[in-house]
Amino acid sequence: MTTDQIILFSLFGGVFVFLLWGRFRYDLVAFTALLIGVVTGVIPTKEAFSGFGHPATLVVALVLVVSAGLVRSGAVFLITRTLVDSTRSLGKHIALMGAIGGVLSGFMNNVAALALLMPVDIQTARKAGRAPGLSLMPLSFATILGGMVTLIGTPPNIIIATIREDSLGEAFKMFDFAPVGLVAAIAGLLFVATIGWRLIPQPKDGNNGTDPLDSIAQYIAELVVPEDSKLVGQRLRDLNEVAEKNDVAILGLVRDGKRRYGSQQNTKLAVGDALVLEATPDALDEFRAALSLDFADAKREERVRAESEGLRVVEVVVTDDSRIKGKTAMSIGLGWRRSTVLLGISRQGKRISKQVRKTPIRSGDILLLLVPQERENEVVEWLGALPLADRGLAVTENSKVWLAIGLFAAAVAAASFGLVYLPVALGLVVVGFVLFKILPVSDIYNHISWPVVVLLGSMIPLGAALETSGGTVLISDALVNLTQGMPAWAILTILMVVTMTLSDVLNNTATTIVAAPIAIQMATALGVNPDPFLMAVAVAASCAFLTPIGHKNNTLILGPGGYSFGDYWRMGLPLEILIVAVSIPAILVFWPL
Repeated sequence: MTTDQIILFSLFGGVFVFLLWGRFRYDLVAFTALLIGVVTGVIPTKEAFSGFGHPATLVVALVLVVSAGLVRSGAVFLITRTLVDSTRSLGKHIALMGAIGGVLSGFMNNVAALALLMPVDIQTARKAGRAPGLSLMPLSFATILGGMVTLIGTPPNIIIATIREDSLGEAFKMFDFAPVGLVAAIAGLLFVATIGWRLIPQPKDGNNGTDPLDSIAQYIAELVVPEDSKLVGQRLRDLNEVAEKNDVAILGLVRDGKRRYGSQQNTKLAVGDALVLEATPDALDEFRAALSLDFADAKREERVRAESEGLRVVEVVVTDDSRIKGKTAMSIGLGWRRSTVLLGISRQGKRISKQVRKTPIRSGDILLLLVPQERENEVVEWLGALPLADRGLAVTENSKVWLAIGLFAAAVAAASFGLVYLPVALGLVVVGFVLFKILPVSDIYNHISWPVVVLLGSMIPLGAALETSGGTVLISDALVNLTQGMPAWAILTILMVVTMTLSDVLNNTATTIVAAPIAIQMATALGVNPDPFLMAVAVAASCAFLTPIGHKNNTLILGPGGYSFGDYWRMGLPLEILIVAVSIPAILVFWPL
């Protein structure tokens, strides 16, 4: 073993010890290891920061931005309304989301499948009042498992097919991976949905997925029935089911500028009617998007949209010194002076009987304001109010939902069939979201989890150095020597275990490139068919469940799920053992030696 190999193996060992210890943040540990590698000379200086421009790092960053755009466009609300019910038990929710993710991953890149479903899962967790981390890891694992079924589902399958063509003259076809991949995927999904999710550590900070501000910020707000609305002619009570699903309480009706007496449940809706509602900001926005309602001050809203790059929802507390105290939004000219729309008022314990814009504001009221992008501080300062903590509230651009879905679907299709490189396709989606004002430019960098980017950017050069230093060849030589004289099933098992272990340390693409030639070499030495060995590598390289760095999907959920580095192995280790146990018999049946 050379000096460089000793240093690199020591660095990897040290990184994993510190990451599993959890005393220091994962990005700091990884970046420190990278710098030590550069100082000791095992990583060339010119390659020190190559990981930050690596496709895997770019994909992770771009997917987070694309996911934010899908949420902002209303695409996520559309999916949650039609497929997901927050009242389901956690096990049933994981089974449903896992099945959807698994099927999607078979016919689109599994990273793209997670990008579509991750915000749906987070939104559902928020509505159900639980931590997203309880369901995000099962969803990530499910999309990884589903990708093994087809040629285009995951990069290792594509690489294996290419290496087979170069070595044996013919590539694997689209569904050649299906027999073994389907057996492994079904077994894995059943485990994840029934047992696996129970092994995930509970959030250490006691966070159950709810926002502490939700308990004080139930707003009284108004939404208006626009022209050509499908609601015209329906009775107010007909909206109760949608309202209940979106956690919105319908309190009454305003018609012709006057609040109607009572709840008006039997009143037929007309154009211009304003529904008086009580809800949190997120629930209010989702209800508005679901029924295509307008804000109460629709004309002012249109003006605000025209004058700015985007809209921001902010929450402020009125004090004794606030300009608006004792006055109404109309009387102080909130709209024409500051291009701001008052969406709702939170006055704890007291109902508001007048129209929101005509209601005198009191000290202690919390106001929900629709403000032009990047003018939040100016408006808050003018009002003399105190801003609440920023919850990242935004207005859903539900008029652009199908445009956002179309851009995303086109990019995924182009990448899946090899027409456009995946990072480029995702980049084009981000550009499209900005050009069509689905996602404001100023919001792009806010949605990237920078610690995750630093982790990935730091670990990729270390993995590349291990390969170029001969560390992976050292492992392969040891593997060949170890398996001499063993039966074929035992050799396949060892090959899968070693490949899985490498994939947890390197990324799955690098692991496949290293392990596939080793598999062919081992089959040739035994005088048997190399296809079962290639299948073993394909399954094992994809199934990196022990760490957040082995697969891009695991890296994607690290920040949003609130996981630590050492959380993955708890569900990942038994899942990897299960995959090996079911895959070996399946390989021997469908791909005889």
